[in-house]
Amino acid sequence: MLDLKIINGLCFIEGKLQKLNLGIKDGKIAEIGEIDKEKSSNEFNAENLIVLPGCIDTQVHFREPGSTDAEDLHSGSRAAITGGITSVFEMPNTNPPTTTKDEFNKKLSLAKDRMFCNFAFYFGATPNNFDELAKVDQLEGCCGIKLFAGSSTGNLLVHKEEDIEKVFEYASKIVSVHSEDEDILNLRKKLREKSNVKTHPVWRNEEVCMSSTRRIVKIANRLNKKAHILHVTTKEEVDFLSQNKGNVTFEITPQHLTLVAPDCYDKLGAYAQMNPPIRDVSHYNRLWYAVRNNYNDTIGSDHAPHLKVNKDKEYPDTPSGMPGVQTLMCVMLNHVNDGKLKLEQLVKLVCENPVKVFGIKDKGYIKKGFDADFTIIDLSKEIEIKNENIESKCKWSPFNGDKFKGTPVVTIINGDIKMQNGKIIGDPSGKALKFS
Repeated sequence: MLDLKIINGLCFIEGKLQKLNLGIKDGKIAEIGEIDKEKSSNEFNAENLIVLPGCIDTQVHFREPGSTDAEDLHSGSRAAITGGITSVFEMPNTNPPTTTKDEFNKKLSLAKDRMFCNFAFYFGATPNNFDELAKVDQLEGCCGIKLFAGSSTGNLLVHKEEDIEKVFEYASKIVSVHSEDEDILNLRKKLREKSNVKTHPVWRNEEVCMSSTRRIVKIANRLNKKAHILHVTTKEEVDFLSQNKGNVTFEITPQHLTLVAPDCYDKLGAYAQMNPPIRDVSHYNRLWYAVRNNYNDTIGSDHAPHLKVNKDKEYPDTPSGMPGVQTLMCVMLNHVNDGKLKLEQLVKLVCENPVKVFGIKDKGYIKKGFDADFTIIDLSKEIEIKNENIESKCKWSPFNGDKFKGTPVVTIINGDIKMQNGKIIGDPSGKALKFS
């Protein structure tokens, strides 16, 4: 007997939509096709809906341990599944940071039986934990090493070239990089104007990012190590990275594909502030050029919630970052409906490519024997984002009041329906991701 049957849906299999039924047993995809005669303890009718592989957000900050007033692993995972995200990669810039085996295992313990979605954690690089980096491939649920080349907290900043090189030299997994040049940031700090958040992208200009990215590519190529550049924002980086794809992959965020400066700062003020910044239309257009031509490898939300009381302070005393794990899919599905990218491209960016880049086992595809994670979407359903419906503790979104066409309506994790029509079902049962 099957545990769950998904019937009458259009399933994204082998690069196209096919009207096939799915049979789920023990958290795995057991049958694909004609399963009418199979008995099941539960059945979901996906008529007029599209069944995607479970979508993966490869960059979130759930703030635990430390700033749990803004978010924690439980609340962040609620936001994830409400937005159709079945797995997340969570970042190490917590308090204390995830930079030792002990702290990493503590975070794993905090996640178990508290997270609704599946999860993996980054191990943070520092200028003095190189020996630990050589062993992260042995850690359960470790997706890679996170390198902050600019602007981070505590000892997580690694900005000297010789230290960055050592991180890559010792790295036993892919190194994902926040790519900004700290020295240039410090030189340009004087360009910030009090109470003027529009000077944020002036301070953190194109060269801040480009200088760092050139360095990362040079080091990764010299040592033949894998690097993944997070939240790329500049046209210069798009052109450079698209020509240097061998060892290096890169990510773009939904907000950089949706918001444009200076309008976003006029409308949202510091609520649009993030690192690297939202930039003008020339960069926006080049990011879309990358997406259309399949140059970028992933879409990640860079979900980074802060409390309104802190965002309401006077710039530059305002923190950078915005929530996004709950809205990633509806924002990008709206872009699909607008014709800016094809659905199959989006599936590559949030399902297939994360599996390829990071070596995730049994995810990203609807195949027999794979894990039964699904994001079921209604491409024709229009929703309005409202702050009061945000599951994150911060209770705000930069897209508050905006309407989007296309949204996840069901999230299935390990064979269990955990979200349906915005309502969370049952208890947390997320598992640590496995890697090859």
